[in-house]
Amino acid sequence: MTPSACNQSRRHLLKGIAAASLLCPLYASSAMAKPKSRLYIDGLSFLPENLADVRASKLDAYICDISDIEAVIQPDGTTNYKRSYQACIASIKDAQKIVSDNPSILMQGLSGRDIAVAREEQRTAVYFQIQGADCVEDDTFEGEGPHWQHLNEFHQHGLRVLQLTHHYGNRFAGGALDNDGTQGLDKPLTHDGHQLIAALNQRNILIDVSHSSPQTALDTAKASNMPIVQSHGAVRSIVNNARCSPDEVIRAIADTGGVFGVFMMSFWLTNEPAPTIEDYVRQLDRVARIGGVNAVAIANDYPLRGQENLLALDNNNAEGVKQYHDWWQSLAEKNVLGFENLPQHVVIPELNHIDRMSRIDDALAKARYKSSDRDRFLGGNWQRVLNQVLV
Repeated sequence: MTPSACNQSRRHLLKGIAAASLLCPLYASSAMAKPKSRLYIDGLSFLPENLADVRASKLDAYICDISDIEAVIQPDGTTNYKRSYQACIASIKDAQKIVSDNPSILMQGLSGRDIAVAREEQRTAVYFQIQGADCVEDDTFEGEGPHWQHLNEFHQHGLRVLQLTHHYGNRFAGGALDNDGTQGLDKPLTHDGHQLIAALNQRNILIDVSHSSPQTALDTAKASNMPIVQSHGAVRSIVNNARCSPDEVIRAIADTGGVFGVFMMSFWLTNEPAPTIEDYVRQLDRVARIGGVNAVAIANDYPLRGQENLLALDNNNAEGVKQYHDWWQSLAEKNVLGFENLPQHVVIPELNHIDRMSRIDDALAKARYKSSDRDRFLGGNWQRVLNQVLV
């Protein structure tokens, strides 16, 4: 689906529920069967309409985007989807109610320790995230310093992960798709952005640089005194696109002790005409080579079941990708890096499935990753960071 359709789907979904291989030294000499006890944590998904999907996903925990959006037409004619205060304060309250109404399935993750508790109780911990600090842009900076009324309110309602921006820049940060018509604008973290980083550190809110410009991500890594993450993204040295991260950003995130979650959007994972699960393993492998095995994580960025329009099309990428072409061409007209050719696919068919974590686990085993590294990639690295930041 197009980005606008995707955001509309997320919004209606939330309201509806509220109403009701490459070999390298990292690999072991032989593959091992998946132990039933392996921890599975996903870097980004959403609350499903059918909560049976939570159990079917086999997830012990996941970062849960509870954003709502307002569409904003930019001066160049493209559309940005702002996570405004009014939209997001309503959506986080709705999400809280869904979780509290379903205690046998869900637990609202407030500290890293909640993962172990939820696992013991056979529940899934969900850590609320908003994809853009637009929701706190109206907080005032007067007198002796910032007055974070909105940030404090979101924290009280359970916000535990905040993404600085979504595609385009805001008061605090530069966006991955910011452009001046001739070349990408690698906008830095602003003065107010430095203030926001300090406020997030003080409140033990995990900082997410997904969708940020490379310079903003590098600045954030230097400014934060806690690990930062890119909850969902891909590697630019494999696909040369503005939405993918350069090696230096991945390395900087790793140097903070953070993780880099590789997501399921296949047009940013491979340039091959038919994406496969091996392309996904190659992305994980590259992150491990750049940032080390402690930096690698899994992310989705689709609903738990997968990209819904593609599922309805039986994962027919040739048909499903057409829904992205208008948006893609609007960015090509702005000369944004990597949008000069139309994408040929949207999903890796094997992974556009609710059982993707087991399938990734099996693919890593086939690629001869040792069991301890699979433990890290599939959940251990996320658990370590959440334990460290969310105290």
